Amino acid sequence: MTARKIRALTFGFLASTAIAAPSFAQTTPAPDPSQEPAAADAAAQPAPTQVAQAEDSNEIIVTAQKREENLQNVPISVQAIGTRRLDQLNISNFEDFAKQLPSVSFQTAAPGFAIVYMRGVATGGDGNHTGSLPSVGYYLDEQPVTTIGGNLDVHIYDIARIESLAGPQGTLYGASSEAGTIRIITNKPELGVTAGRIDAELNTVAHGGVGGSLEGMVNLPVSDNIAFRGVAFWQRDAGYIDNIRGTRSYCGTPILDPLNGGIIGCIRDGFQADNASFVKDNFNTNTTYGGRAALKIDLNENWTVTPTIMHQRSETRGVWYFDERLGDLETQRFRKEPGVDKFTQYALTVEGKVGNFDITYAGAFMHRPNHSTNDYTDYADAYDAYYESYGGIANYQYYFDNNGNSVDPRQYITGGNNYKKMSQELRIASPAENRFRVIGGAFYQRQTNDILQEYHVDNLADTLSVNGRPGLIWLTSQKRIDRDYALFGEATFDVSPQFALTGGLRWYKFDNTVFGFAGFGRDPAFFQGASGNPPPNAVGSTRTGVAQCYTTSGDTLRDSQLNGTDTTLITNGAIAGTPCINVADFVNGKLVPKQSKDSGFTYRFNGTWKPQEGLLFYGTWSKGFRPGGINRQPGLAPYDPDFLVNYELGWKTSFGPLRWNGAIYHQLWESFQFSFLGLNSLTVVQNGRDAKVNGIETDISYVSGGLSLNAAAAYTDAKVKQNVCAVAADTAPDCDGVPGDSITAPKGTRLPITPKFKVTGTARYTWDIGPGKAHGQIGLVHQGSARSALRVADNLQTGKLRAYTLVDLFAGYEWNKHSIELFATNLFDSRNELSRGVSCSICTNVHIVPGRPRTIGLRLGTRF
Repeated sequence: MTARKIRALTFGFLASTAIAAPSFAQTTPAPDPSQEPAAADAAAQPAPTQVAQAEDSNEIIVTAQKREENLQNVPISVQAIGTRRLDQLNISNFEDFAKQLPSVSFQTAAPGFAIVYMRGVATGGDGNHTGSLPSVGYYLDEQPVTTIGGNLDVHIYDIARIESLAGPQGTLYGASSEAGTIRIITNKPELGVTAGRIDAELNTVAHGGVGGSLEGMVNLPVSDNIAFRGVAFWQRDAGYIDNIRGTRSYCGTPILDPLNGGIIGCIRDGFQADNASFVKDNFNTNTTYGGRAALKIDLNENWTVTPTIMHQRSETRGVWYFDERLGDLETQRFRKEPGVDKFTQYALTVEGKVGNFDITYAGAFMHRPNHSTNDYTDYADAYDAYYESYGGIANYQYYFDNNGNSVDPRQYITGGNNYKKMSQELRIASPAENRFRVIGGAFYQRQTNDILQEYHVDNLADTLSVNGRPGLIWLTSQKRIDRDYALFGEATFDVSPQFALTGGLRWYKFDNTVFGFAGFGRDPAFFQGASGNPPPNAVGSTRTGVAQCYTTSGDTLRDSQLNGTDTTLITNGAIAGTPCINVADFVNGKLVPKQSKDSGFTYRFNGTWKPQEGLLFYGTWSKGFRPGGINRQPGLAPYDPDFLVNYELGWKTSFGPLRWNGAIYHQLWESFQFSFLGLNSLTVVQNGRDAKVNGIETDISYVSGGLSLNAAAAYTDAKVKQNVCAVAADTAPDCDGVPGDSITAPKGTRLPITPKFKVTGTARYTWDIGPGKAHGQIGLVHQGSARSALRVADNLQTGKLRAYTLVDLFAGYEWNKHSIELFATNLFDSRNELSRGVSCSICTNVHIVPGRPRTIGLRLGTRF
């Protein structure tokens, strides 16, 4: 979804990468002078926020276990991509690096809204504001930046490395690391060094427009013990989706049954829509800009303080999907659809020693507001056709203005999210060289989200609108708060020089609440059970929205009218802009937020055997979890936590220039949470049954002279173990018997999104020419097909995610401190499908989100 980035000019192909399931180390035969200071600084760091790598060796240092360790000595499944490899692979955003990780899959609708999965632990349909928390943790340096509705798409520039930890990481990383963790580690300031770099890119996208970027970094000494590092970037991603001409004709005159007089159809002579004024080629553009600033302050030889701030803003236009009924990369939209997604993160890391124990404090505050406008014509199209035998929307529902005249029934949505996240962690670690060593700490996190969604119908009558909000047919205005508390610890004992045992435990507690309003309005003149009522709202709903708001009697308004109890709505404490509250609990005469809370333990046990240098084998038994939560639709029950138990055997081997790592695992996903579109096309979350995931991950790398070859692959077999029911199993006992309507996914159904097979490989060759070095690189990614949804009916509706193969080529030249590179990504212009979905539960036009078409570009760089 975002333009790829590049760095140097090449000819020939033969490439680089190395990322694979269990582990991956970046290796290059010749040092890059521009990267040497960063590597040196990383090696000097006293705490786990940096990576150290010798450019001429196969060694890479990671901090996956919150200690600095050689990747080949870490007995868990870790993949790491360092600074130089990020440049070589032209990685600038999440989509770029996710395609290099065989165990990672995702679904997305637009830049910055990808939902990440690992090792097949996916049910699809996630991302709703009050839906399930992510199952994969996302970190920027030491701080979690995981948010509901899509991962933070951090711009990748001047990054030390990206670490991908597969499998439950619940001991050291907590609640949202059930299936794994992804960490983005930035390059830190270097004392006594004045250095910088500037990179520029110009590219053109097949079937689309022209994009480019400008990025820069500077590192400056402030004093002997203080250094500053700053990064700035601007990037414009060219569009490639065309908004083509389209018209709509809605039902008007009803067709009457000549025998019985009822309505049996309609003539489409009602409201007519034409998008001529919005037709535009390549209308899905994204402009991202921002920066990062950090100080490194050495208080003394033992203590270092690193304050950091990062700000990023993305401005989008259009949509990133096409309608498969219309043709390749084509859609029909009837409104301008701008969007803004921005975030600011303030972070403070303090590292030091007390005696010979390492102490680390990591605290951060992040603010991520976003807002957008979205055309919702699909909804009117679907429901007008659905009610055609009743005369369509015009005759079955109530779309009128204050004078009783029919109005355009099409909707559009405005609103967004206002995330705020504060986290704090304090941990202590004993010396890593001790035979018995421990690491432990405490963690607290509080994240809030002010949710706003306004569904507009222009000129809708006041009495048919949400009360007090003329022109709104539906309103969601809620406040969600998620709190997490944890105490954690791991201990390792070296039984012998060749054999070590590790045990870890994490006590967790979560406390999640939601409070607010969701639904339609209700004409004050409408009284439940009375005759001669006016329509309650535009869709005639008597059960949703204001009808479910609480009264002083403790009933909903609807029930109060039916039961003859007090019908006075409770408005004390109501969120501004809402008519009343229907997402809450009535307690002692007051409304309090709906709540989901629990506590428990997760664990990790590990045995490591290292028979000789270059050989390591390990076995792991671990457990991760994801908190439960509250359904935003009033009246729906909350959902419970789900848990992932992992059994894993892995190996890490090094034979001179050859490295081979791998892991085999079996996972049991207990009472998994899954989402689907329910009544009024609202997302419903409930617990399913259990699923099992069997898989193997492996990577091989070879480095000799100027040649580096790498390949990585993952095989994932993820299936549900029992029938998945439409409702909770205890209320649908027939779900386990003869298949019926209550079974939505039979036993053995594959989990969606994740393909059975994914492989990535690169080859790079570097050689001397004149005063510099030339290089050629080729990269390949192949991914098999996958289901787009868990439920059988949904998957039939949205279709299968098709298999694809991508090929990238790079050719460049580096001399002195300058570089130039020509590149072509997605060389054969494959239409790789990132997501398939629909806008509403009965919509039939499937939206396909493609990866970026073939992109050809030139990148220039200089260092100083």
